[in-house]
Amino acid sequence: MNYKRSWVVLTAVIVLLLGAMAISLKTGYTDTGWRDIAALLTGVPGGSEVQVLMDIRLPRVLTAVLSGAALALSGAILQSIMQNPLADSGIIGINSGAGFAVLLFMMVSGDSEAGVFLIPFLAFLGGLAVALAVVSLSYSRKYGLTPMRLILNGIASGAGISALMIVLSLVISSDSYLFTANFLAGTVWGSTWAHVLVLTAGLAALLPFVIRKIPVLDILSLNTLNIISLGVNIRRERLLLLISAAGLSAVSVSVSGGIAFVGLIAPHLARRLMGTGHRFVLPLSALAGGLLVLTADTAGRTLFFPSALPAGVMVAIIGAPYFIYILMKSESR
Repeated sequence: MNYKRSWVVLTAVIVLLLGAMAISLKTGYTDTGWRDIAALLTGVPGGSEVQVLMDIRLPRVLTAVLSGAALALSGAILQSIMQNPLADSGIIGINSGAGFAVLLFMMVSGDSEAGVFLIPFLAFLGGLAVALAVVSLSYSRKYGLTPMRLILNGIASGAGISALMIVLSLVISSDSYLFTANFLAGTVWGSTWAHVLVLTAGLAALLPFVIRKIPVLDILSLNTLNIISLGVNIRRERLLLLISAAGLSAVSVSVSGGIAFVGLIAPHLARRLMGTGHRFVLPLSALAGGLLVLTADTAGRTLFFPSALPAGVMVAIIGAPYFIYILMKSESR
C-alpha cells in the first residue's frame, strides 16, 4: 500500500474518532449542547453542563479511547510475534489474571473505594504475573518460545483461573461480587481523571519501546527461515515484545476490565487496510481500537437507556461473530 493512501486512511479514521468523541460527549442523561462542548474545549467558564462534561463524560471518553488503543496495540504485537491472526490478550491469560487479582483484593478488603490507583495496580500485577507464567510454561531450551505452545498454555491457564474465580465469588459479599462482575464484564463507567492518568502513564512508558521495535515486528511477521536469515534473535525479541504486549493489555484491563476481542478485531482491520508494515498498522490499530471501545460504550449507554450495557458486552456482540468469521476463513486456506 502506498504512503499517500495510508495517510489518507489514517486521517479518515482520526476524523471518525474525533466525531465519535464529540457525539459521546454530547450524549447522556444530562442534556448538553454543542455550545457546552465548545466551552469545554476552549476553557470558557460555563454552567453545570460544562462541569458534567469536564468531571464525568470527558474522563469516560478518554478512558474508552486509551483503553481500546492499548488493547489493540497489544493484539497487533501478539499477532505478529505469534504469526497468528487469532491472537489476543485474553489468549495469554491477562484478563483472567487481572480479574483474579481484583477478586482477591475484594475478598480481603471488601472495599472498591480503597483507592483508584490500588485496584489498577493490583490488576496490572495479576495480569502480568499470569502472562509471564504462561511464557515460562511455554518456553523450552530446544525450541524457545513457540507460538502454538503459548496459545495452548494461555487458553488452559485462562480457563483454570476463570473456574477458580467462579468458586471464590461464592464466598464474597453481594456488593463485592457486583463490583467484580462489572469489572470482568468490561466497563468504563465511573472513570475519573485518575484512570486517565493511569492509562496515559502506562502508554507513555511502553510506547517508546514498541516504536523502536517496529522494524523487528516487520521481520517477525515473516516465516521462520527468513527471520533467521536476517540475523534476528527470535527468542529474545519475542520475549521482550511479549512482555510489552502484556504490559499494554494489563494497563487497559486494570482500568476498564476484561474487554475482549478489541485486540483481535482492530489489528485485523488495520492489516486489511494497510498491509503488513507496522509503521502504519500500529497507529491504525490504536485508532481503530479506541474508536471501537468508545462506540461500544456510547451505544451501550444510549440504546438501552435508562439501563446500560457494559462496553465489554457490546464489543463481544460484534467480536464473537467476527472471531468465527476469521476462524472459518483461516481454516479454508
